[in-house]
Amino acid sequence: MADNSELEGAVRTRTEEELKEPDEYRVVLINDDFTTMEFVVSVLMTVFHKPIPEATRIMLDVHRKGKGTVGIYSYDIAVTKINQVHQLAKQNGFPLKCTMEKA
Repeated sequence: MADNSELEGAVRTRTEEELKEPDEYRVVLINDDFTTMEFVVSVLMTVFHKPIPEATRIMLDVHRKGKGTVGIYSYDIAVTKINQVHQLAKQNGFPLKCTMEKA
């Protein structure tokens, strides 16, 4: 058994792991010449739970600026929402694209 007298006066330090917030990702809709404005508003309301005025504003950003930010999410949520958009677009015959970029 070790002699505890060697440890007298020693300071015990504890390394604390720094908790880090998860990275966030900006989800962006990309404009195309085929997807209807109505469909984009519908996607924004169903997938992203946006109210009509906000969905309309985002849709107009997509239409006028070529892309529009939908929201900022953690990685897993962003990927899930992007997949939902692509699945809905495909089911409805639209080439709507949705991407993410680090926020």
